[in-house]
Amino acid sequence: MTTAYALIIMPVITGIISLFISSERARRNLLVIVAFAHLFISIRLCSGSAGELNGVWLGLDQLGRMFLMITSLLFAGSAIYSTVYLDKHPHFNGPAIAGLRMPANSNAIFAACMQFFLAAMTLSILSMHFGLQWIGIEATTLASTPLIYYHRNKRSLEAAWKYMILCSVGIALALMGVFFLAMTTSSHVQQFTPAGLVLFAGYLKIEWLKVAFIFFLVGYGTKMGLAPMHNWLPDAHSESPSPVSAVLSGALLNCAFLGILRIYKVCAAVPEAASFASEMLIIFGLMSLAVSGIFILRQPDYKRMLAYSSVEHMGILALGVGLGGSAIAAAMLHAIGHSLAKASLFLLSGNILAVYASKKVEDIKGLLKTMPITGALWLTGFLAITGTPPFTTFNSEFAILRVAVQSRSWTVAVLYLLFLLLVFVGMLTSFMHMSLGKEGEKEVDGSAGESIWQVFTPAVFLCVALLLGVYLPDFIRDTINGAAFLLGGKAL
Repeated sequence: MTTAYALIIMPVITGIISLFISSERARRNLLVIVAFAHLFISIRLCSGSAGELNGVWLGLDQLGRMFLMITSLLFAGSAIYSTVYLDKHPHFNGPAIAGLRMPANSNAIFAACMQFFLAAMTLSILSMHFGLQWIGIEATTLASTPLIYYHRNKRSLEAAWKYMILCSVGIALALMGVFFLAMTTSSHVQQFTPAGLVLFAGYLKIEWLKVAFIFFLVGYGTKMGLAPMHNWLPDAHSESPSPVSAVLSGALLNCAFLGILRIYKVCAAVPEAASFASEMLIIFGLMSLAVSGIFILRQPDYKRMLAYSSVEHMGILALGVGLGGSAIAAAMLHAIGHSLAKASLFLLSGNILAVYASKKVEDIKGLLKTMPITGALWLTGFLAITGTPPFTTFNSEFAILRVAVQSRSWTVAVLYLLFLLLVFVGMLTSFMHMSLGKEGEKEVDGSAGESIWQVFTPAVFLCVALLLGVYLPDFIRDTINGAAFLLGGKAL
């Protein structure tokens, strides 16, 4: 339990310290140190070497192990990238706060809020109590809003307000879901946790459970980026600094997804509620795939294109869980593959933005020539995110399709393939234009986006996504299957 508290409290304390450090270098070094300390502790906790964590308030089951490791790994990579990113973007000094200059420095706020963000995500993952998990997910909104406003222009201000308002509305609906879930219980239930409710599933009031699931799905689905509650996501991802976009898409969306999975675990223990929850997830999953496919076609902004791709993949996760069986395990595998590939692409987009100073697809041409390493990784990331073999996402998407066919859900299978094709065509057009298009008359110096630390993290993430597609280690397979079993699914 002490280890779990350290994972949450440490980033909060160091984040506060970061606000008052005057040295830019010391502040960035502290961010990296905290990130790797968090990764080290997470590895010990997930491996069991730090003891078991199975409290009423904080716990770590197979679902938590998987999402905690993804979050910690992505944050560590983004922290490394941030040290270079902050050098290439000017910081702003606002009016002194209580006579102190540093809390108004945008880079100080960036470093502090990144660490607060990490603490909030960790709390939401480790929380077993439904109320505490809600607090953790709400805290992620408060911690990440200043990060979206980092560049301090009109568009980033609009994106930050839209993110905060829409996600706050969603979180409020999720809180209503928590209240309705409490109304499903009887005197037999002593612990307001997934395991505590499942233990007395026969005593739960089914109608109230269905209502609670709807509010959880719409509330946390807003934060997760499921259509039609996704409207904040393209703006926030497009205007955020690249390392923030990587964490938002690769880690934060998973935290909201975990909130839905917790309530789904309860529904899975009640057959009538399980079929209702599955149908709702399939509907929202297909809707997200449809919306992303439409908006990715001829998308002029490559960061917004990546954001709509996140909507697509959240739809795939919802669809996989909704189909049940081994598709649930496939959805867990897909969460890993998507996080690695999407984080890589957002970091690479930061390299491109540093050189071309534009987010428009039409302004970016000849990446393979002007930025050969970034260009090669950019194309590799495209293959990874669109489910091209042998990447992890291909295995997971194919496994979901196989379950849809085996269960004779022909409409779902056809729509699933159609929307995936739309996304592939839309992204292929943009990526090919950016990578292989003829350069303009103006020469571009790509060295500003090709330093070792700007390409190291994306390269590592993409290599891991490729290796997991070729060979899935037993400990990862066991974690994925264990998470699926918790939700009433089957092994891969």
